[in-house]
Amino acid sequence: MSTTEVLKQTLELFSAGDEFAASAAESFLDALIAETDELILTKTFHAWNEKGITENEIYQLASIMRDRCTKVLSKHERFVDIVGTGGSKVKTFNVSTAAAFVIAGQGIPVAKHGNKAATSSTGSADVLSALGIEPSVDAATAERCLNEIGICFMYAPNFHRLSPTLANVRRGLGFPTIFNCIGPLCNPADAPHRLIGVWDRSLLSKMAGALARLGTKKSWIVHGEDGSDEISVSGPTFVAEVENGKIREFEVVPEDFCISPTSANRIRVKTPEESALIIREVLEFKRKEATEESLVLVNAAAAFYLANGTTLSDGFASGVDTIRNGNAARKLDDLASAVSL
Repeated sequence: MSTTEVLKQTLELFSAGDEFAASAAESFLDALIAETDELILTKTFHAWNEKGITENEIYQLASIMRDRCTKVLSKHERFVDIVGTGGSKVKTFNVSTAAAFVIAGQGIPVAKHGNKAATSSTGSADVLSALGIEPSVDAATAERCLNEIGICFMYAPNFHRLSPTLANVRRGLGFPTIFNCIGPLCNPADAPHRLIGVWDRSLLSKMAGALARLGTKKSWIVHGEDGSDEISVSGPTFVAEVENGKIREFEVVPEDFCISPTSANRIRVKTPEESALIIREVLEFKRKEATEESLVLVNAAAAFYLANGTTLSDGFASGVDTIRNGNAARKLDDLASAVSL
C-alpha cells in the first residue's frame, strides 16, 4: 500500500472520530515521514486536530520514535529535561531554556531536547543560536557536553528521522500537532525526570498517561491557568505528576514558591534575539525579582524538586543563589565554549 493510500485510510478514520489501531501505528508514522504531497498531509492534520489527539496515539507514536532515535548515554543517574510542547497562546521568552542553565548551575545535569520554532515565535534551537551556542550538534558532542559540563542540547532533527516536507507542513498549519506532544517524550538521553509544559489543559491526563506507560521515575506535565505551557507566576498551574507508573493531579500556585502572583502578559517576544537578551539579563542577575526572573525560577525549582526531592520553595531559593553566585551564567558560557557557532 502506498503512503498516500495509508494516509487516506487514516484520514477517513479521523473524519469519523476514530483513532488509528496500535497495529497500524508504525505504517502510519512511516507514511507521514515518507509522503511528499503536502495537501494530503495538511488534510490529515486538520482532521486529526478536529478529532482530537488521544493518549493511545501519543503513546504508540512516541514508543516507535523512542526506539528509532539516536541515543545519548549519560553517566548521571539523576538528570532532567525541561521542555514545553509549544503552541501556547502566551508567547513569552524561552523560559525552559533559561531555566535549564539555572538547574545545571544548581548541580542537576540537564539533557535538553528541542527544536526550532514550529508553532511559536522562537524555539529552543533558535534562541540558543542567538546566545552564540550551536544547537545542531551530533550525538557524540551532546553526550560529551552532558557528561563533562552537566548540560547539553539535543536538536531533534539530528536524533529523529522525520522529513523536511513534514516539517514544512507543520509550520504552515497554524496549530500544534501530535509531534508537539511526542517530542518531549522522546528525549534521546531518556532523562529520568522531566518537566513538560503543554499548550492545553486537556492534554495533561493524555500526556501523563502516555509517559506513565513509557516509563519515568518522577516527572510533571504542567499547564498554566493563564494558557502557558510552563509553570505560571500569575495564578494556578495544573499538574499531572507521574511517578513510577502512578499519576496524581493537583495544582500549584506562586505562593508554593514563596512569591506573590504577578502578571506575565507583558512579557512577549517576537524574535529569538529578544528572548536571548532576556535570558542573559536574568542569568546575569540584571532582572532581580522581576517577573521574567520569577518565571525562570519557578520552573527551575519544579525540575530541581523532581530530581532532588526538596520543597518547591527550597528549590526557588537555591535557584536565586545560583543566579546570584554566577553559576547559572557560567553554565551558559561553558556550553557556548564547548559548542560555539
